[in-house]
Amino acid sequence: MDVFVALFGLVLLSPLFMLIACAIKLTSPGPVLFGHTRIGYAGQPFRCWKFRSMVVDGQDLLDRYLAEHPDEHHTWVTERKLKNDPRVTRIGGVLRTYSVDELPQLLNVLVGSMSLVGPRPVVRDELSLYSDAVQFYLSAHPGITGLWQVSGRSDVGYDKRVELDKSYVQNWSLFLDCVILVRTIPAVIAARGSY
Repeated sequence: MDVFVALFGLVLLSPLFMLIACAIKLTSPGPVLFGHTRIGYAGQPFRCWKFRSMVVDGQDLLDRYLAEHPDEHHTWVTERKLKNDPRVTRIGGVLRTYSVDELPQLLNVLVGSMSLVGPRPVVRDELSLYSDAVQFYLSAHPGITGLWQVSGRSDVGYDKRVELDKSYVQNWSLFLDCVILVRTIPAVIAARGSY
């Protein structure tokens, strides 16, 4: 079912993809898509695709920002996200607010590295934050949406995110996936916890 929905979504959303691609190219140098290595099912690394929402090679910018804002350093280390991330472009901010930057992950679903619903895809460094819950994370395909995304996203701390991912895997059912998919639409429209 995931593959069919992903294929249908890619076809249906292709005009929107073209508009977003043009907006990114016209406002910021660099590629339209950003691929980052994430850890998937059974610990397998995969390239997770997004519309690029940050400046290219922004690590120096982030390092300077964290040096100038030590209070934000703790947030970065514990949450892996910043409310006022200096690397995010103007268009990128809009894309992130409504989670449109994640639509290219339909390509990941199409090739089987992700599901529509599942735990949030993480980078290898984040696995340690899952401690004993890592076995649950690694037993499922990461999803474009999941319990964390419909439960407040960035308004929810990382520990709670881990708890939600674990709960999703432990209680998985087709019905739960349907509930999460339905709850995703108002969560995205309301932009709850997005940054």
